[in-house]
Amino acid sequence: METQAKSKTEALIHEIKQEAVATRNLLALVPFDKLEYKPHEKSMTLKRLSVHVAEINGWWKECLVHDELDFSKGNFTPKECNSVEELLAYHDDLVEKSIKILSDINENEFQKPWTMRNGDQIYFTAPKAGVVRTWCMNHLYHHRGQLTVYLRLLNVPLPSMYGPTADM
Repeated sequence: METQAKSKTEALIHEIKQEAVATRNLLALVPFDKLEYKPHEKSMTLKRLSVHVAEINGWWKECLVHDELDFSKGNFTPKECNSVEELLAYHDDLVEKSIKILSDINENEFQKPWTMRNGDQIYFTAPKAGVVRTWCMNHLYHHRGQLTVYLRLLNVPLPSMYGPTADM
């Protein structure tokens, strides 16, 4: 039995590393010859969803280093990935950066408020501890689950995430 609880950052780093393996295994299966596929007219394309799954790892900077995200001040353009190798390199780079941010952050930062806004319109303000859980972790799991559905519909055998799959 462990005698001392892990710090919040140690626990998050462990989770990021564990989940990065599962995410990377899934991204490695994206068929780049079907990037325009979407299961419904309102759905993202496979290309946009795949890049989004990778880019969420970059949100640690926005959620921990900064105190707000103001969409009116940004000019976000999604990364252009033209091969599985580029997609995986993008994912790996952002995972490495997120671990570095967590390694360097003072744990008191988790209690500070963080705001998502668009100019004067405030969507929400919450402690950074909740924001990173929702926007950096749960959001990733949500879209990663969507990606598994896209791949299943394209008859791509799915890798294990937390245990055996129907393909294993």
